[in-house]
Amino acid sequence: MVIGVVVAGKVFRLSEPLSIAEIASELEGYRVEEAYEEGDYKFTLVSEVVGLLPKPKENMLRGVYSHDYVIHVFHRGKMAPLPRTIEAVFSFASHEDNTFLTIVEKKRLANFIANKLSEIIFEKVGGIVEARIPPETLREFHLKNPEDTKITFFDNVDIPNVNKLSLYGPDLINTSLFEDYCKHGDLWYVVARAREHGYVVGITRDASVTIFNLTDKEKYLEYVAREVYKLIMK
Repeated sequence: MVIGVVVAGKVFRLSEPLSIAEIASELEGYRVEEAYEEGDYKFTLVSEVVGLLPKPKENMLRGVYSHDYVIHVFHRGKMAPLPRTIEAVFSFASHEDNTFLTIVEKKRLANFIANKLSEIIFEKVGGIVEARIPPETLREFHLKNPEDTKITFFDNVDIPNVNKLSLYGPDLINTSLFEDYCKHGDLWYVVARAREHGYVVGITRDASVTIFNLTDKEKYLEYVAREVYKLIMK
């Protein structure tokens, strides 16, 4: 595993049917400005959707959600506000009977942005919800790459006073503990090398996906569209 070379993201799904064209129409031109004042400091904070790129052949829509916020830093004996901007790449895609949203950011920020996009598209929170991967499907993902599975986590453990179980190591395939743990809990997280792509991939049941040896966000989105959408519960 290559430390420090990571692309993380999370997959969501739309709770209501909506075409890619309708989503693009709702997001196009979205921009909100907010005045911020604190003492002598004045800022204009902007939230907007930029760089929308429809891909009709793939039935996909790419874009960037840009959001300003304020942090406080210590400067010359006092705390001063400082504006910052986050820019998160996102992709909507139709897959079979579902429309998925992938946000290329860590889980907490991805959740925040998913709610913001839901407010823009549906005028409410809840139009975009978490995706789910059944533990049985994660087990199949492991069994597809058994020699290359490095880490497994289990939750919902039925052993008293044991909340979670985990297994680490390159010889995980050779231990009976994996099958024993499957009997006592649900598989929550798997880290394995996807042999077809050469990526070291971590996947959780709430469809958080981390590729540990990749920096290209476009390739990340391609992998998720090709390999992860089909794992998600309908």
